[in-house]
Amino acid sequence: MALKIFGFRALWSPYFLVFTALVLIAYFLITVKYRKKFPQSEPLTKLQGFNFTFGILLLYIIKGSPIDLMGHLMFYAHMIQMAFLCLVIPQFIIVGIPQWIWRALLKKSSIKAVFNLFTNPIVALLLFNGVFSVYHLPIIFDLVKTNIWSHAIYTSVLFILAIFFWWPLLNPLKDEKGLNGLKKIAYIFAGSALLLPACGLLIFTDRPVYATYSDPELWAKSLELCVPQSTLAGLTLSGPEMFSPFTLAADQQFGGIVMKIIQEIVYAIVLAKAFFEWYRKEQELEPDMNERLNPQPIE
Repeated sequence: MALKIFGFRALWSPYFLVFTALVLIAYFLITVKYRKKFPQSEPLTKLQGFNFTFGILLLYIIKGSPIDLMGHLMFYAHMIQMAFLCLVIPQFIIVGIPQWIWRALLKKSSIKAVFNLFTNPIVALLLFNGVFSVYHLPIIFDLVKTNIWSHAIYTSVLFILAIFFWWPLLNPLKDEKGLNGLKKIAYIFAGSALLLPACGLLIFTDRPVYATYSDPELWAKSLELCVPQSTLAGLTLSGPEMFSPFTLAADQQFGGIVMKIIQEIVYAIVLAKAFFEWYRKEQELEPDMNERLNPQPIE
């Protein structure tokens, strides 16, 4: 059955489109038009502007386009959403925000103290992966998926924790000490291992575990998060099998596989970057080390 039966509002989320557009407008007003009004500001680079714009565009695509509606119809689409929301978009947002804005946001000691706590590598690892895994426990997932406020709050918190998770790897503040090459590699491996149980639960369970996809009543209630009630009232729906080529169990397993594949691809790219960055620094330090160990004789 075609998704167009749900209407324009459900498919394209015009309110969310306006929100993301306003965020972009505010970003360029602050970083370009009114930048000189802020002390110690620096010109916006093309790369920063591209990264932030691309990150916001991706945010709209996964939370405002038909993909968001599909996430309520098919579990694998939901996992694609989660993968991009937590593993891809935060990276573009972090590097897209200029250093001087980050410094301004962290200027107050109280805010900086809280930020430093939540971006501590161990805290960030445990919090992000813990909250992500708890989200996909059936009892929590079904609650969040059927209540608009719970869904908005939990998704927002998870996105913020994802930013905290990626900060130790991408910290754009050059004057702050971050993780070195080997620690970055260990951090990535730890993140991959901690996310494995949540994906494994889905991949190796051969029965549907989420009532919001298997119970027609709860499934219809979850649709209210993105489809106007007036539209739903005029539709006759039996369940997600009307829109999915998979059985409920296969859809769930495919969702776990998709999440793990996207995670491994993203982590592999970040891992390769961290490795070559570490290798390059070691090569730069090698001549200095050789010179110290083998000083030239004084003539």
